[in-house]
Amino acid sequence: MPKSTFLCLGTNLGNREGNLKEALGMIEESIGRIVSSSSVYETEPWGFESENEFLNMVINVETDLKPSGLMGRILMIEANLGRLRDEKKYSSRIIDIDILLYDKKIINRISLIIPHPLLHKRKFVLVPLCEIAPEEIHPVLKKTFISLQKECKDWSRVRIYSNPLSAKL
Repeated sequence: MPKSTFLCLGTNLGNREGNLKEALGMIEESIGRIVSSSSVYETEPWGFESENEFLNMVINVETDLKPSGLMGRILMIEANLGRLRDEKKYSSRIIDIDILLYDKKIINRISLIIPHPLLHKRKFVLVPLCEIAPEEIHPVLKKTFISLQKECKDWSRVRIYSNPLSAKL
């Protein structure tokens, strides 16, 4: 039975719209059916300085993959799109795909933490997530995402960039 997972996509290098479009196609091919997607938002870099703003969006995907298999496919998609991982925790990137939630599960391993441990502290994640799942409950914090967005102390700029990507591209 397919599991519901929420992914956050971000890009601030190269053809940002094209990067998102390619990533969405690869997700549909190798991870599962995209059930819903937020609008695309233009956001300030979080955790580092860059002249390039990000495009971010959140999608809900139905997948038959287990969490570790999902992570493997995400890393493959990022590599196929040209993402080079280095020691820096935060840096500019062609594509970044984070697992936010996986079927209301709590996973705490060295290689994988779900829900994403910084989800509730990042406005660039909460705004698009609340667009498609405002009443979903954070499995650890036991609050709705709309409540977490209201409590969020991240004051970085997050503004709508486009309608849902499927309608734009």
